[in-house]
Amino acid sequence: MKVAVVGATGMVGAVMLKVLEERNFPVTELLPVASSRSVGNKIEFKGKSYTIIGLQKAVDRQPDIAIFSAGGSTSLEWAPAFAENGTTVIDNSSAWRMDPSKKLIVPEINANVLTSDDKIIANPNCSTIQMVMALAPLHRKYRMKRVVVSTYQSVSGTGVAAVNQLENEINGVKGEMAYPYPIHKNALPHCDVFEENGYTKEEMKLAREPQKILDDRSFSVSATAVRIPTAGGHSEAVNVEFFNDFDISEVRRILHETPGVTVQDNPDTNTYPMPMYAHDKDEVFVGRIRRDETQPNTLNMWVVSDNLRKGAATNAIQIAEYLVTNKLVGQSVSSS
Repeated sequence: MKVAVVGATGMVGAVMLKVLEERNFPVTELLPVASSRSVGNKIEFKGKSYTIIGLQKAVDRQPDIAIFSAGGSTSLEWAPAFAENGTTVIDNSSAWRMDPSKKLIVPEINANVLTSDDKIIANPNCSTIQMVMALAPLHRKYRMKRVVVSTYQSVSGTGVAAVNQLENEINGVKGEMAYPYPIHKNALPHCDVFEENGYTKEEMKLAREPQKILDDRSFSVSATAVRIPTAGGHSEAVNVEFFNDFDISEVRRILHETPGVTVQDNPDTNTYPMPMYAHDKDEVFVGRIRRDETQPNTLNMWVVSDNLRKGAATNAIQIAEYLVTNKLVGQSVSSS
């Protein structure tokens, strides 16, 4: 299993390499790929040293799988080149997510739609992934009508420049600004760029992507995305109105039995999800589960996850695991 990691030197790329190693993914040959300024540098993986190569060289090496975390423009240009050469691409950017010819996958929810013909597979937005992980089992049971979500997103979702800005501000050091304002001791209602409708691109991802993942347009999502001064982990206040009524104890049971979801919900002991608990973990944590007393069939909950892991790297590698387990990539496909 020859695997390319495109964007191997970035924040998400580094976590992808870590998760590949932790989950013992069957890599027989690793191709770390990055921009020209990093080509020739070395990285460590499973105790071995690997030389970073460029994109064209990686295409020519014909990996079985290429996992991309290198930005939308790179994906738009290079994912088709890999795919045309027989590689299955799993892309972490927003480039292909809403393309009707590409599948948008959260493995626990809809990996079963994948086939060996899917050569470019989209990884959803980090905030979308954790939200749909909590909502999907409840939607199957009660049918969602409308979701209102407010996110509290860490600076790591923007990248290393934003992490550096926060650290500089904490330490009183002047440096480059990733945001138009200070983030330390502040909250910015501004994640990604603003669109013509007044929503940010991040908010519209939260509105559109769940419908595609769940293959259902019968519900709507309204989002407000906020950047807060935490180094890692995204949190979400989710208000969901269902067509059918629910029992709170049954909601907790359904979430407790959902693979990849951990319920942390006991007000008596101050037990609820927080980014500090989600750090470096792959689960989606759900708590503050309670009925909205202002209207029928409506639930409130608080959802937290490590945005670099389940929100990006781990989800992508789970897709790769599904492809390998179901023989949708590799020798059995290319020889069939």
